[in-house]
Amino acid sequence: MSKHGVVCSDALCLDASEAGGVYVRALSALREGDLVATIPRRACLTPRTSGAAAAIEAAELGGTLALAVAVMYERARGAESPWNAYLRLIPDCEPVPLVWPDEEAERLLSGTELDKIVKQDREFLCEDWKECIEPLISSGDLGVNPEDFSLEKYFAAKSLLSSRSFHIDSYHGSGMVPLADLFNHKTDGEHVHFTKVSDASDSDEGEDDDDQSNAGSDEEQNDEGTDDRSNTDSDEEENDDDQSNADSDEDLDRDENNASADEQSTVENSATNPSGYNDEDLEMIIVRDANAGEEVYNTYGTMGNAALLHRYGFTELDNPYDIVNIDLTLVTKWCSSKYSRRYARARVSLWRNLGYSGCTSQDSEYFEISFDGEPQLELLILLYIISLKPDAYDKLASVAHDLIGDDELDDEQSIISSFVKVVRVTSPTKKSKLKGGEKIPFVKKLLHSESICSALASLADMRERLYGSNTLKSEKEKLQMCSPVSQRNLYHSLVLRVSERKILRRLRKLASSWSKTKKRKRI
Repeated sequence: MSKHGVVCSDALCLDASEAGGVYVRALSALREGDLVATIPRRACLTPRTSGAAAAIEAAELGGTLALAVAVMYERARGAESPWNAYLRLIPDCEPVPLVWPDEEAERLLSGTELDKIVKQDREFLCEDWKECIEPLISSGDLGVNPEDFSLEKYFAAKSLLSSRSFHIDSYHGSGMVPLADLFNHKTDGEHVHFTKVSDASDSDEGEDDDDQSNAGSDEEQNDEGTDDRSNTDSDEEENDDDQSNADSDEDLDRDENNASADEQSTVENSATNPSGYNDEDLEMIIVRDANAGEEVYNTYGTMGNAALLHRYGFTELDNPYDIVNIDLTLVTKWCSSKYSRRYARARVSLWRNLGYSGCTSQDSEYFEISFDGEPQLELLILLYIISLKPDAYDKLASVAHDLIGDDELDDEQSIISSFVKVVRVTSPTKKSKLKGGEKIPFVKKLLHSESICSALASLADMRERLYGSNTLKSEKEKLQMCSPVSQRNLYHSLVLRVSERKILRRLRKLASSWSKTKKRKRI
């Protein structure tokens, strides 16, 4: 670090543990506002700073695909690489599911939110390697041993980028940042933020500077592989979700790209955008007091365990950001078995015609169940429409076009307002109780009917069966006996499985309590 101009406070030291590898510890008390490190941008390993920069640019590679080539190239150079000492310190690969043995990943992740995603990651990365890396090796432009750019080495590099890369700026794109990536993650308990000075070129790129999250999502939990083989689309917005603070410095969080989603950070051609360069040092600043002897944490964002395991190779017990997804295909399967496929298609079609939709990823639509078991509002409305009697359904279908407003249903209040219109058409008895301007909790209670609660319980059972024959109790017992060090993959997959299944249990309990409340009121 000294050789490359990285300045680290004497109040920090690097330490190591068997379970967590290298980490950062406070030697003396750290107080909010303390500057504990500065890192020159030229010290970061990026597609711009790598010795492979010319070959990367000639091949028109962008995003983390370009960064993967840079990392593999510098590793292949060994002692000749300026980053040799840094690359020797970090592992060859991170223990993310992408690099687990196929059979092990299939067995341990079955039924979880990562089951399909990891398989898709591998398919996309194999395509990228075949179409981009293999021709680059064959061209001889890099002058390296082909074995240093094998598919296995590419997967290993991508695992490092998934876990360790940061978005630096619009000129460098994403990169490996010595020291910054040694701070471990703690949900809602970070001590340090990694910041950069705001520059015009970054803001012109349309970056959203907010803390990374799993936005469902997941979203974050349903990241799909995409293509970053060309850097010609330099107008593409970069969503790196870095948090802006009041003094116009910007927090740099770990790069949000997962092992296969690479479209979010493209590398611009230096000849056409030289003004994008910024040589301001990156800084690490204390945002929460830390006492002497404590580990100093960063945060990778507010993510559930599926996103944490997918990108970083670890999980957290009792993670409050965990969710479970119920695919729309599962809902239609349940509806078809209870009624008919034609019935299911018609009800889903009406739901869509009214402007509703679930969360979407590349090839699926799904509904989120939150940590406390609360189902997504759009799912409840779909179940309401499915449970309508034929005459109410026909009446709603005949006026559906008139109920659609100009506003998008993009927040809870707009969805509730839209649903109130549906209730007024389909339920004359409830219509008299709706005076306008109803509070959200009041309207939500209209979605707690016995038929909806019964449907939720059935969907929870169907979703649970995807985990296989082992019971939740047996998996909790197995987790208690499991070592997070010697049985790392098994341990973290069990944390994920147990957490997801506990959410489904909460969903059942919630549906049961809603149903009982309705029965008591009727009595």
